[in-house]
Amino acid sequence: MASSSRNSIIAGAGCGLVASIATCPLDVIKTKLQAQRAIHRQDGYLGIAATVKSILKHDGIRGMYRGLGPTILGYLPTWAIYFAVYDGIKNHFGAKSIEDAPAQRIYPAPQTKGYQPVAREHPWTLHILSAMTAGATSTLCTNPLWVIKTRFMTQSRSEVRYKHTLDAAITIFRTEGGRAFFRGLLPSLLGILHVAVQFPLYERLKLMARQRVGSQDLPSSHILLCSSIAKMTASVATYPHEVVRTRLQTMRISREVFENGGTSRPSTGIIRTTKDIIHNEGWRGLYRGLSVNLTRTVPNSAITMLTYELLMKYLNKRTDTY
Repeated sequence: MASSSRNSIIAGAGCGLVASIATCPLDVIKTKLQAQRAIHRQDGYLGIAATVKSILKHDGIRGMYRGLGPTILGYLPTWAIYFAVYDGIKNHFGAKSIEDAPAQRIYPAPQTKGYQPVAREHPWTLHILSAMTAGATSTLCTNPLWVIKTRFMTQSRSEVRYKHTLDAAITIFRTEGGRAFFRGLLPSLLGILHVAVQFPLYERLKLMARQRVGSQDLPSSHILLCSSIAKMTASVATYPHEVVRTRLQTMRISREVFENGGTSRPSTGIIRTTKDIIHNEGWRGLYRGLSVNLTRTVPNSAITMLTYELLMKYLNKRTDTY
């Protein structure tokens, strides 16, 4: 394995670990809000404050970290796979025609070493291709862990609680079958549009910041600002897919229902689920938990990208010394 790919995997896993622990409480609140099917201002609906009070009252501070195990197990491979594929595609296609590339045609690389030339008329298509391919790869590999995480965070107190991640996986498989682990996969793949917005914008903002400060090595404050703006923009633009995904992932359908078929089987389609949300809760139902999500994802992304950049800088320096 090339040292750059190895460094990307290590840095990606490290930033995922730090970010998942730091923002888990906000993830729990957001997921519970997304999973609610009660209509605003009606009995059964809990706002942000009521959700927090309910968690603390019944589960204590530990309840704010429910699902942390599968979250960590999900984030570690997700970011490791994501950054390895993202950097790999950019390095492969970006370096393919270096000799033929005009000197002025460059794109900002994620590594702290600066820029790499690339022979392309529209260099930002490379960022979009890298982001979408990396997002699809990591999503396909880790979707079962995100289903388990969502189930952990949204279990009602009347249900038999999962003991741990393995117990949750066995229980879900025994009662609902293997297909339950890929419920919500389609809206997750549609969420690739999120990274297609976030990462090219992040790279563009970094380029502008480098031009402004006149240095290739950006201070931490600039990295935090660039990642925060990029994440906020992408989150607002693509948020509805998260609500639809959560609704599908929390849907309990026994394996007997699928095996026997029948007209009583609930719909698990993305279009039907979206229509049901709009019909029963209005358009604002597609943005349930958005404020909490922004409060969670913006610092999460800032922590993730800053940790990644610092780890890559450190690992590249160590690689260069050998």
